[in-house]
Amino acid sequence: MNYWLVKSEPAAYAWATFVKDGKVAWTGVRNYAARNNLRAMKKGDLVFFYHSVTDKRIVGLARVAREFYPDATAEEGDWSCVDMVPVKPLARQVSLEAIKSDKLLSEMPLVKQSRLSVTPLTGAQFERLLKLAETQV
Repeated sequence: MNYWLVKSEPAAYAWATFVKDGKVAWTGVRNYAARNNLRAMKKGDLVFFYHSVTDKRIVGLARVAREFYPDATAEEGDWSCVDMVPVKPLARQVSLEAIKSDKLLSEMPLVKQSRLSVTPLTGAQFERLLKLAETQV
């Protein structure tokens, strides 16, 4: 299994909306590195959902429900999306400040490549985030 983090501005698509929808096609990614990360996702992979810009915190856990396929929102180019379903909100949300101050987590792409909207996590980073979030899978 692989682990991931996706980012969304709460004003554009919030965790609460995702939970209400029950499933989402993660469309609109227009960065090649992020697109390649989408293409590497496998059905069943776990994904942290991060509120960017205003909240700057991980708020929930999702699962990949369908592997990559063409993004229907793309007017041109070779872009992909995946389907995700919510698993659960985090018992304790993990702030960007907490991530930056943690030795293991400060190496995450969220910190090092902050512009990417879809990034991989190591197994150790995933487990550390679960511990900070006081959440079990």
